[in-house]
Amino acid sequence: MTATIGVLALQGDVREHVAALHESGAYALPVRRASELERVDGLVIPGGESTTMSNLLGVFDLYDPLVDRLRDGMPAYGSCAGMIMLGSRILDTRSDARHLDALDITVRRNAFGRQVASFETDLAFTGITDLPDAEPMRAVFIRAPWVETVGAGVEVLATVPDGPAAGRVVAVRERNVLATSFHPEVTGDHRVHRYFVDMVGAA
Repeated sequence: MTATIGVLALQGDVREHVAALHESGAYALPVRRASELERVDGLVIPGGESTTMSNLLGVFDLYDPLVDRLRDGMPAYGSCAGMIMLGSRILDTRSDARHLDALDITVRRNAFGRQVASFETDLAFTGITDLPDAEPMRAVFIRAPWVETVGAGVEVLATVPDGPAAGRVVAVRERNVLATSFHPEVTGDHRVHRYFVDMVGAA
């Protein structure tokens, strides 16, 4: 049975995630209403601007229904701002910003710097690039966060390999929740999306 995976469609790279999910074997549904959230087996929270996204969750009456679905075990994947939204502790954010407390991590917003500091690098990603004959993953970072600390139940899947940010955590998973600092939806490499589709299927 094909999984139905929502993409939170309030702001950010919605179209790119929808296309990547379709290419990965899922049915993708943009989510703007609680009734749409009820229909999905998992949810992608895209990149964008995390404080704006948190405000829009309130405007669209989605914050409480989303928190409830996450607490009930709905699989979720957040990229860039989505990682910030899923985190439990957020550094360098506004006092009125809300997060979803679905990952036991501390996230620093805009950790790599401003837009001009955006960059690309090749990553090793546990569960993807360690498979036989797998190539490194090209990762695109755009005003990206990084993970400062992880809880005991959080698995680190990828870190920056070199440069000033070497060793910084940029991909994590805790049970049914996955997050990356980078934007796999923009590279044409759908392995992270296939990984998440498999997570949803297993759940």
